[in-house]
Amino acid sequence: MSTKWTADAIPPLTGRTFVVTGANSGLGLEAARLLARNGGHVVMTARSRIKGEAAVARVGQDVPGASVELRTLDLADLDSVRAFAKGLHDDKLGVDVLINNAGVMMAPQSTTKQGFELQFGTNHLGHFALTGLLLDLLARGRDPRVVTVSSTFHKQGAIDFDDLMRTKGYNPNAAYAQSKLANLLFGLELQRRLSAAGSPVRSLMAHPGYSATNLQFAGPTGWRKAIMHIGNPLLAQKATIGVLPEVRAAVAPDVEGGQYYGSPKMMETRGYPELVQPSKRAQDPALAARLWEESEKLTGVVFPL
Repeated sequence: MSTKWTADAIPPLTGRTFVVTGANSGLGLEAARLLARNGGHVVMTARSRIKGEAAVARVGQDVPGASVELRTLDLADLDSVRAFAKGLHDDKLGVDVLINNAGVMMAPQSTTKQGFELQFGTNHLGHFALTGLLLDLLARGRDPRVVTVSSTFHKQGAIDFDDLMRTKGYNPNAAYAQSKLANLLFGLELQRRLSAAGSPVRSLMAHPGYSATNLQFAGPTGWRKAIMHIGNPLLAQKATIGVLPEVRAAVAPDVEGGQYYGSPKMMETRGYPELVQPSKRAQDPALAARLWEESEKLTGVVFPL
């Protein structure tokens, strides 16, 4: 009988630095709170400085003496991603763990600053570029890891290389599922490349099950948003549970590169974190390699491996 992995299992994190994207609310805020509570220094990122400052204040109230800082980052703008990475390098800030947590869900058709479909551009390309630009810092870190947050929706996803930006017959659900499949393809391919290069960095993935956060209301509109208003109170688990898979992947001493942690019960919608299986499509190395090449072309970021 397995023992539940809870927040009490988080080891001491003093002296380690964590970058958490989308840390101003939801799972990102919960992750920042747990990491800071256990002694980690947390770089909390947010698009809005006002919202980010409010989140930093909340962590400070919940965790007196918390070591946190705010840096602005808009994953829907590659110029912002590059500026953020440059700032960490210029300030000579070491990074031990990068948690690619931020996301957009089932949003109406829109584009990023560089013209990419919003969900693919934010959820995948923004994190792809950020990881590549921070990989040299991570390689010098202590027990360095990259944790990329996906979703059970990845099982419905397909990568449409003929129309990656979903310009034809846009469907918010299909676009979201594609971006979440891309997250897993990226995380697994990153581990393959890290292993081949002999890098000390490990790549892991996680999903939060069906967790009650503002993500369900920030993106969807119309009937999709109405369903979320009904489903969240009835079916969703608390964000304090949903955050644990990504935190376990980020800090547990017994994890291995390439592993995927999620909420395992009720069709992977709830429960304390355990190892779960990506779909067969997500484990396709040829598909992952092609997506990697396309992502390098689109972002202009080539990983130093």
